[in-house]
Amino acid sequence: MHFDRIDRAISDFMRRWGTGALRFSLGIIFIWFGVLKPLDVSPAAPLVLATVKWLPLFHPENWLIVIGWWEVAIGVTFLFRHTVRLAIALLAMQMVGTFMPLVLLPSVTWQAEHVPYGPTMEGQYIIKNLLIISAALVVGGTVRERD
Repeated sequence: MHFDRIDRAISDFMRRWGTGALRFSLGIIFIWFGVLKPLDVSPAAPLVLATVKWLPLFHPENWLIVIGWWEVAIGVTFLFRHTVRLAIALLAMQMVGTFMPLVLLPSVTWQAEHVPYGPTMEGQYIIKNLLIISAALVVGGTVRERD
């Protein structure tokens, strides 16, 4: 059938290019959003600063810079197939901190009358990271494939 041939061609195209596009997208997003933090133009900065204020060693502003460059490192390592394992390890550590505001800052991340099912805009920003984790699982599932 003509439809079957078109459907197969589209599916083959998506299989061939999808994971690479996903890996590249993760890289670009992490580099882009990460570099905004040390440049002091990140809309996420207030949320990050409020989350890290209890951490030792640095002032919150310095943690913001460290986290920003950490995200850039995640992004750069996603860009290359041979560093995907490192990207996923860095991402796993970063995601722990990313979800912390849901617990540490409930007044910022949840609508007061709708805890825990009604996130605020900030809460939605955090929860969407489940998609990033899933994307990393898909990309990570390809590390043993041949180029």
